[in-house]
Amino acid sequence: HVQLVESGGGSAQAGGSMRLSCAAVAHFDSMGWFRQAPGMEREGVAAIDADGSTYYADSVKGRFPVSHEKVKNTLYLRMNSLQPEDTGVYYCAADFTRLRCGQGGWYEYSYWGQGTQVTVS
Repeated sequence: HVQLVESGGGSAQAGGSMRLSCAAVAHFDSMGWFRQAPGMEREGVAAIDADGSTYYADSVKGRFPVSHEKVKNTLYLRMNSLQPEDTGVYYCAADFTRLRCGQGGWYEYSYWGQGTQVTVS
């Protein structure tokens, strides 16, 4: 049973910072973060490939660096300069393959976490 467990969500003020973690019970080749704002579709935020290449949505580029600590099988998302529009449920996703392009112009994954709420006011 593959598990991805997110942590680190909560409330923050605009301009603040927060770090999300995603603990995995397996070693994945590609991982990423998505978010879903109230009433909106889920959107890709950041992705990291097996070789360490990273990709970001325009809305978070330069603010949300993603990193993958392979020894700990843990994915991180450091969120800086938070804005109210960053509010949403953040999901960790992963796969045993290199990054695969999915519908909608982002990457797709086979495994998902349950999500963690981030609220910025």
